[in-house]
Amino acid sequence: MARFLKYGISTGACAAAAAKAAVITLTDDCVKHVVIPTPIGIRFERPVKSCIKQGDSASATVVKDAGEDIDVTDGIDIVATVRLTDNGKIIIKGGEGVGKVTKPGLPVPISESAINPVPLKMIRDAIKEALPEGKGAKVTVVVPEGAKVAEKTFNAKLGIIGGISILGTSGVVKPLSLEACRRSLVPQIDVAVSRHHAQVFFVPGNIGERIAKQLFNVPDDQIVQTGDFVGYMLEKAAEKGIKEIVFLGHSGKMVKLAAGIFNTHYRMGDARNEVIAAFAASVGADQENVNTILQSNTTEEATELLNKLKLTRATYDKIAQKIHARVTDRVKKQIKFSIIIVSMEGKVIGADENAKRQWSWLNST
Repeated sequence: MARFLKYGISTGACAAAAAKAAVITLTDDCVKHVVIPTPIGIRFERPVKSCIKQGDSASATVVKDAGEDIDVTDGIDIVATVRLTDNGKIIIKGGEGVGKVTKPGLPVPISESAINPVPLKMIRDAIKEALPEGKGAKVTVVVPEGAKVAEKTFNAKLGIIGGISILGTSGVVKPLSLEACRRSLVPQIDVAVSRHHAQVFFVPGNIGERIAKQLFNVPDDQIVQTGDFVGYMLEKAAEKGIKEIVFLGHSGKMVKLAAGIFNTHYRMGDARNEVIAAFAASVGADQENVNTILQSNTTEEATELLNKLKLTRATYDKIAQKIHARVTDRVKKQIKFSIIIVSMEGKVIGADENAKRQWSWLNST
């Protein structure tokens, strides 16, 4: 029998629920549950972990429930403190554990709390349902573990400092959503575009980012991690007007692109050994060595053999040139590419002609 995965709620929905519970605590009494509206037209009830009234303000806490989604914010407390005002206005800001925006390219202005527009509306709409007539409110959203949790996200690279973002476009979180994973990578492109970088460095992950910084001394906001979603991120880069990309990464991910595999997760396809073996044969590897490459456990093992044969650069340079052709076709020639393939230690083992023209030292590594 098929099992339906449990949906979760967004940080924005939690903040809205906590804010409404705090208003009710001020005007009536502490509540165990609260019902909030959402942008998709449904209403749902959330449990309230705790609430307390202190003088002319009240605070309420709601626990983030990600359902069965993979989410670093699952289980953390989101707290809203509310003080009523007489001017009818609702002012919302972030406190401890909510990040501050320090770079352009995001839907929140620089220096503001990282509470996205839809969650802001959710909080306002929820509060309005409980506010006494003619009253306004000053709301502070706090995430006690926010700074710690933010270390596991892309926030620092995006220019969100000191905590998490309060997010959500619907109030609910679809479990195990690949689409959500892909979308979470795109703001890196937005930040790079807003910084007007002539070149943007695309890297598959942390290894590529580390090596890009070592070799080229580029800042965080010039580097975009694609994860396994290379094709998707290339299309987004073209859509957003990026004109030049230096694509740098470890051979284990990069050689898949030479085979036209644009989702590099191992479940989506793997032709690493076949690619390396074919190009090694094209530059002089004999049948015995080609067969050894085909049986290699990792690309690092294959590279060690190529090192012994003194065929490493010849092989990976040709692979890099093939990658260049593949990615150029993928974006319909809208972007100029330079391709650099590196080992785990950060040594350049292959580069296409564009990269070698830009950086002459790549010809001698």
